Amino acid sequence: MIHSLPLFHRIAGQKVLVLGDGAAAEPKQRLVERAGGIIETDVQRAVDEGVRLAFVAFDDARACEAAAINLRCAGMLVNVVDRPELCDFTTPSILDREPVLLAVSTGGASAGLAKHVRLRLERLLPPTLGELARKLSDARDALRARYPNSAARRRALDGALGEGGALDPFDPAASGRVEAWLDGAAAPPAVQTETIELSSADPEDLTLREARWLGEADRLLLDGDIPPAILARARADAERLPFSAVREQAANTGLTVILRREGTIR
Repeated sequence: MIHSLPLFHRIAGQKVLVLGDGAAAEPKQRLVERAGGIIETDVQRAVDEGVRLAFVAFDDARACEAAAINLRCAGMLVNVVDRPELCDFTTPSILDREPVLLAVSTGGASAGLAKHVRLRLERLLPPTLGELARKLSDARDALRARYPNSAARRRALDGALGEGGALDPFDPAASGRVEAWLDGAAAPPAVQTETIELSSADPEDLTLREARWLGEADRLLLDGDIPPAILARARADAERLPFSAVREQAANTGLTVILRREGTIR
């Protein structure tokens, strides 16, 4: 189970309440402004105007606790600096490749750890990643025209965006190949079925190929009691069906992965 539901909240042009002064409050003010939000510092005005997000950064612990309770009762989602137990939401360490935005969170356990994970990722992701995203957005209509079927479209993108593919996101030159790839892209296989025989409940024991199948699968056929940790590696919107109910039926498009658990796995 994940500790938080990750969401990206659009606040451009909206007010956000920020309480407190000094070193603790300033980073929150900058974060709000960076996302296009408008800083509000008056509690009553924020309540009257229906402000939904609040940051609390008082030096006094009791003042923080009282503010968190009062603001929550007023219907706001609250973040209290350095007090994860008082927070409705936490702020991650952000890697910005506009419009690609990566957020690294430890659920308030260690902001330093989140920062250094983000710094490592900064070195891995090319500065052209945002340009690749923009070009893929511009090509959306052409991609739909070439692949009217959503599963076929997804398979084509998976092949191009995968490691070593024409549009590999880690390749700085990928953004310059979108049009050429779309012009010359061959139709992906209409039907593909793969089987994963599980020998362990630990997803780290999956091979790289098996992990990729799970991440790309359009449909999962579950043969046996499949560990939740394994299923968590699959696409959230992949269709999940018991193998026994559909074993006589053939999928007509996309990637089907059969997950099989035989006997007792460690």
